[in-house]
Amino acid sequence: MNDKQSPQNETVAWNGIVSDAALALAKGCVGYFTGSKALLGDALYSGADAAAKLSEVLPWRSEQVKKNNGTRHNQQGQGNKEPIIAILFSVLILMAGLQIAFSAIRDLTRGHLSTVPPAALVTVLISILFKEGIFQYQYRYFKKIGDGSHAAYADSHRFSLYSSITVLIGITLSMVGGYMEWSPLLYLDPIAALLTGALILRKGYFMIAASVYDKKNQELPSEETANFIETVGRVHGVIRVEHLQAIEQGRYVNLQVKISVNPRITVMEAQDISECARKLLQHRFVHVGEVHMDVVPYDPGYPYKSNHQLVDNDIPTLLQ
Repeated sequence: MNDKQSPQNETVAWNGIVSDAALALAKGCVGYFTGSKALLGDALYSGADAAAKLSEVLPWRSEQVKKNNGTRHNQQGQGNKEPIIAILFSVLILMAGLQIAFSAIRDLTRGHLSTVPPAALVTVLISILFKEGIFQYQYRYFKKIGDGSHAAYADSHRFSLYSSITVLIGITLSMVGGYMEWSPLLYLDPIAALLTGALILRKGYFMIAASVYDKKNQELPSEETANFIETVGRVHGVIRVEHLQAIEQGRYVNLQVKISVNPRITVMEAQDISECARKLLQHRFVHVGEVHMDVVPYDPGYPYKSNHQLVDNDIPTLLQ
């Protein structure tokens, strides 16, 4: 069931990347021709969003690592490429943030101020509406399927919205200052660009921190995973929690869970039990991100017989 959803998950993720790249290009062009430093900063932030999401869906990302998680050596070997591309994008984002910040400071100190045309304000308003529509689509989709990605999307979108609102206020007040011929308000456009540059620097920093530190598997101690095991064990159909590994990555915890079920049930029923356990974990614990579920038939082990032998075999279960 999860395999069928994977192509659609990638499509939804790529829709977000393409939309962010398109917004960055549109806002960058309008910002360049209108001379709005704030709009250029917002364009760079949208480009940073696209780069951050792109580093998460490249072919060697987590899906390939998950397929090879049978051995820890393979998992670490496949993951070595992961921080490299993320750090590269992070450095580019930091450079973009510094560039727009220095450009805004230069305009503020030299007094290179001018009235922002209405086209910049219209572009910001359209971009906010378009970005909100894409976010609602992605957020509702990932929340519907029980994917922990919806929490990360909400966190990223919040700061993207901060950037756009800052730019909107700066451009609006700058236009008002131009119409009223009140020069102090003209400073708000480069000031908004400076604040947006700070948000871009923040994004680049957290990307580097996540790549360098969070990729070191920080497994939670068994005492902290007891609540997860207890929650999974309450799901109807779960006989036993065979294995549960909780890996802390930033503010979220990703879980690797193996459960055993009755070997006489169908594959569809086993998938339903697995899906129920995954959704219960993500709804009860808000800090739980991705949950990877493995389902195996229950085996009581020697000297007991398997469950499927109990009906057709009259030999005692215990050795005599």
